[in-house]
Amino acid sequence: MNLRAKLGLGSHGAERYGWTQLLGDCSGGVIAALIALPYGLAMASLMGLPPVLGVFTSILTAPVIALFGRNPVLIGGTASATVPFLALAARQHGVAGAAQLSILASAFMLLFAVTGLGRHMAKVPHAVVTGFSCGIGGMMLISQLDIMFGLATPMGRSAGSAVAQLASVVNRLGEARMVPLVLGLAVILVATVAARISPHAPAPLIGVVLAFAIARFFGFREKEVGVLPAMLPPVVGFAWKWKDTLAMLPSAAALAFVSSVNILITSRVVEHFRGKHKRMKASDADAELGAYGLANCVAGAFGAPMSVGIPARSLAVVRCGGTTALANLLHAAVLLVILWLGSGIVSHIPIPALAGVTAWMGLCLLDWSAWHRLPRMARVDAAAFLLTAASVLAVNAVLAVALGCSLYGVHALWARRVRPANVPEAV
Repeated sequence: MNLRAKLGLGSHGAERYGWTQLLGDCSGGVIAALIALPYGLAMASLMGLPPVLGVFTSILTAPVIALFGRNPVLIGGTASATVPFLALAARQHGVAGAAQLSILASAFMLLFAVTGLGRHMAKVPHAVVTGFSCGIGGMMLISQLDIMFGLATPMGRSAGSAVAQLASVVNRLGEARMVPLVLGLAVILVATVAARISPHAPAPLIGVVLAFAIARFFGFREKEVGVLPAMLPPVVGFAWKWKDTLAMLPSAAALAFVSSVNILITSRVVEHFRGKHKRMKASDADAELGAYGLANCVAGAFGAPMSVGIPARSLAVVRCGGTTALANLLHAAVLLVILWLGSGIVSHIPIPALAGVTAWMGLCLLDWSAWHRLPRMARVDAAAFLLTAASVLAVNAVLAVALGCSLYGVHALWARRVRPANVPEAV
């Protein structure tokens, strides 16, 4: 697939790509950037890295992913699934150690792509994908409650499970404040109404603009995005010592596997919400991992943490009507402009408004139609759906997928064991 096709500019580009599609890509890119900004900072901080490196992950990897990836609206960035690996490397070896681990993991991802392992990782049952989507939606919603209730900021939270985060919020409800809740709920309400009026309206962006206007008009003094440094981080230098490299290989392989599963599952979830329910092509799965492998090599060279598929940003593009890789490129460009200008309007956007955007995306990901179908599902499908969704909230996304898929393996073994007993003997 060439660049013109990726951007919707094929031989009949004038018919297939017009102002409506351009508006969708632009608004989706802006919203994805606004979502990426605070959480890129937060994830890098949790890893023990300079916070701005989390933003540069998106800036450095987006062009490569847009050019070589197969899902045009899959937006990448730093994610909590990679935090334990990179945090340990940063604690033991500093920024250079985390960068080295990222590059080694990227090499494994390229190996997965070249050897065709990516296509096998993509063969996940539909019920597991749907359960993963609902679990991620719940996790996104819960993760924003502390900010919307005024209990924390993205920079001050831990990387615990969604259940632990929910328990923490419930225990501290007595400390909740009204203003951040009003701003967050305003975004959710406006985005919901706008999306109902027009499915392709930039609903989250409209909500953020309204919340910004409310905060300025009433003089609310909530935590804002703030000014960020605009300098590209220098290329990280480190020595490739055989002993240290070999010691990192198990962690790098595990990080690559976790990241690969995340990317491919998130890609399927995003395609589901685009109305495309076909199984991912084998070549597309391999190419997607190859694109992220290349992109993360670039990020690692500058010390930026790894990029994986992010449901909130990707769904934002879809909900705003984005259809091409132009949205991914614009998302990186907007982040770069924000860092460059810094003191503009964006720096004064209240953090609770961005929390409202992510919470609204979480509500959209809950896929209410799946819950309506639950009583009519086959027992194994229903069990896999519920187990995957619950495990995402209680443990982590990767283990959730493993548990959901293992249920099908157990069911297949049980079916093979009991089937002969039900076959009548010949007379």
